[in-house]
Amino acid sequence: MKKIAGHIYFILGMLLFVATMLIVFIPIWIISLLPEPKRARALHPVFRLWMGIFMPLVGCPIRTKGEEHFAEGENYVVVTNHNSLVDIPVSSPWIPGPNKTLAKIEMSRIPVFGVIYKAGSVLVDRSKKDSRAKSFADMREVLDMGTHLCLYPEGTRNKTSEPIQSFKDGAFVMAVNAQKPIIPGLIFNTGRILPHNKKAWARPLPIRFHFLEPIPTKGLTTDDVPELKKKVHKLMTDYYLANK
Repeated sequence: MKKIAGHIYFILGMLLFVATMLIVFIPIWIISLLPEPKRARALHPVFRLWMGIFMPLVGCPIRTKGEEHFAEGENYVVVTNHNSLVDIPVSSPWIPGPNKTLAKIEMSRIPVFGVIYKAGSVLVDRSKKDSRAKSFADMREVLDMGTHLCLYPEGTRNKTSEPIQSFKDGAFVMAVNAQKPIIPGLIFNTGRILPHNKKAWARPLPIRFHFLEPIPTKGLTTDDVPELKKKVHKLMTDYYLANK
């Protein structure tokens, strides 16, 4: 019965997602025509309103902690753990203030959803070297215009037994090059809501999204990236294990 209920819940959740997406599609499409940074500033409250309605409707309310760490007038590289596809509609709307994330270009080709996905993301085709280089320049532009940048330093969803996978260099190189502080974010329960090892199955649970204190990068160089990466990974792992 639990297996069947999970499949039914998944289908109903997807239907509700599509229904609410069609409602917000027109305003998001109109906003996507604006130049940056006006686009990011206008999109964020729409995404927040959409997911603020959808997530509780499917039994997954979001509870945040540590938003006070975002200083007014400052923007950050926000790095979060990545356990599930559910992390995407959680991270961007609940980061305080306009933000963009790095996203796979394949998802932007999905009809209707692709327009929404593209509007709030920096797209990258990981199979092409020039696309990866361009995405790095685009992410720097995001930070230079005063918008937060949300990245998943694990690179892919965590399908291992480790609480948090090892980190790639990219997020930390970006933060150091832009001299922007890093805010670690920990997302809890999304891996239990939509497990990677079950197809078309999900269950409702509350989601917690906690932000830790900023980690400065002023004065650091790329030589400091390995130590910075190690420090952030330990902070996030220790916090995750203590609060899961």
